[in-house]
Amino acid sequence: MKQTNGQQIIQIFESWSPKKIAAMDGDPIGLAVGTLNKAVTKVLVTLDVNLAVVDEAIEKGCELIIAHHPPIFRKLANLRTDTPQGQLFEKLIKHDIAVYAAHTNLDVADGGVNDLLADALDIQQREVLVPSYKETLYKLAIFVPESHADALRQALTGAGAGSIGLYEACSFTSTGEGRYKAQQGAEPFAGSIGKLHVEPEVKVEVVVPDSLKNKVLRAMYNTHPYEEVAFDFFKLETAAKTMGLGRIGTLKNSMTLQAFAEHVKTSLHVPTVRVVGDLQDMVTKVAVLGGDGNKYIQAAKRAGADVYVTGDLYFHVAQDAEAMGLHVVDPGHHVESIMKQGVASKMAALCAEKQLQVSFLSSELSTEPFQFI
Repeated sequence: MKQTNGQQIIQIFESWSPKKIAAMDGDPIGLAVGTLNKAVTKVLVTLDVNLAVVDEAIEKGCELIIAHHPPIFRKLANLRTDTPQGQLFEKLIKHDIAVYAAHTNLDVADGGVNDLLADALDIQQREVLVPSYKETLYKLAIFVPESHADALRQALTGAGAGSIGLYEACSFTSTGEGRYKAQQGAEPFAGSIGKLHVEPEVKVEVVVPDSLKNKVLRAMYNTHPYEEVAFDFFKLETAAKTMGLGRIGTLKNSMTLQAFAEHVKTSLHVPTVRVVGDLQDMVTKVAVLGGDGNKYIQAAKRAGADVYVTGDLYFHVAQDAEAMGLHVVDPGHHVESIMKQGVASKMAALCAEKQLQVSFLSSELSTEPFQFI
């Protein structure tokens, strides 16, 4: 395995959880402290960055921290080292530890915070609760000699083109004739310089999501036999994929609200939860949204949720939920710490595929500020 640097690690991370899918305008995501232009052998994954977490990173020899909550959420008026926040940044800089924040983009990403919470709660047949991002879909049409059509199709679908819903390797082919006259200095695939040539060709058409355009085009150029490739790109009205905050699905078996609240406590490893609703009511359809989900109670109700799992529930929002007949279970904001092991495992697998020599460690510290007595 080869050594890597911070830029390579974050490039891989953003292929999974890109900045463009962030659900909040002005979300302070990305590199917050330090530089990525350096060798990295160990990465610490954490929910929050505080002094104890920085000490943990130093002790474990980590050169990079990936955090869910941005350490700089609002613009700094100053950077004084006699304040707790200033001491945090001073220690990071003195020990050359970079901090990268992935906030609402990690909430939205497939396999991110909300999927990890839904996995823990064993929510089935789930969908996005609050759509926030739609990826543009294109149709790519390429004209290629019949003899190279199969190889081209395989290269395109191998790069990720041609996926429609639950179907892969989808393409359409039509036949025709290509005409060209090669000029002096050209090296034509077939035909002679200065003479009009007619070549039996096919038009291969595939759909391509915006995120894979460059990869698919590279595959096309690497496989196509012509010096000059004739192709068209058409933007489609249909979105390739809808992504967003929260998830909604069903439990394997209905249960009372009280039993479900106990299920949340056990599954998310919290000592207590706050509950809105009649504890004897039966619940089947569950919405979950990590962090502060107060503004999305209407979305959960419209989606048909029997119960909504989210944190930081306000008093009056709880009253509104009660009035509309929506049950709510609030296990706190800190359950988002489930991302520590989830991100560490995901990134370890992605970097191993690229044969990069780097370790990902899940922070062993709790950054929950509340105690329950």
